[in-house]
Amino acid sequence: MQENIFKALSDKSRLRIIKMLQKKPLCVCEIKEILQLATSTVSNHLSVLCDAGLVNSEKDGKWMNYSINTEPKNNMISSALLYLQFILEDDETILNDRRIISNVDRNVLCCK
Repeated sequence: MQENIFKALSDKSRLRIIKMLQKKPLCVCEIKEILQLATSTVSNHLSVLCDAGLVNSEKDGKWMNYSINTEPKNNMISSALLYLQFILEDDETILNDRRIISNVDRNVLCCK
C-alpha cells in the first residue's frame, strides 16, 4: 500500500489532479481539458490514484466522476490526504488550474 501512495504522489500531473479534486469532483474530459493531456493518459493517472486509495470514482449517468477519498481505509492514506490539503497552495500551475475549473463545462466538453 505504501508504495502505491508514493508512486501516486511522485508525478506532477497526479498532484495537479488531486489539487483539482480538492475543489470539486470532475470527470475525465474536464481533467483532460485542464491538463491538456490525452484521455488515455488522464485515465492512467486516475487509475493510479484510485489504486492508491487517494481518489474514488462514481458513475453518474454517462459520466464517471472522480473525487477525493473522504473515507480512507487506513491512516497512511488519511495522513497523505491531510498533507495534500496544504501543499502547493501558492503554486502558479495549481492556481491556474483552479481558475480554469470554474470555466470548464462538461456538457460542452464531453459532447465534442
